[in-house]
Amino acid sequence: LGGAAGDPVLAAADGRVVYAGAGLRGYGNLIIVKHNNTYLTAYAHNQALLVKEDQAVRKGQKIAEMGAVDADAVVLHFEVRKDGKPVDPLGVLPAR
Repeated sequence: LGGAAGDPVLAAADGRVVYAGAGLRGYGNLIIVKHNNTYLTAYAHNQALLVKEDQAVRKGQKIAEMGAVDADAVVLHFEVRKDGKPVDPLGVLPAR
């Protein structure tokens, strides 16, 4: 997803932050939110992380700022994972 440096990154749904850091090569500053026992969302390449591990987040809460950390351009790499496997976000997220 494209945008400008500093644009807000919002949580897709309520959940708990299970990872916030830069330890996974290729993802830059990454946040992973666990929503329930089935779904996780991942938000990568952020310039600033605004949440910490084990923090509860609400749908629409600003959790990061877009950036280009470990990427060629400002971009948000967004993933939805169901039972650990990536799925098409358009099939599980509500319409805008």
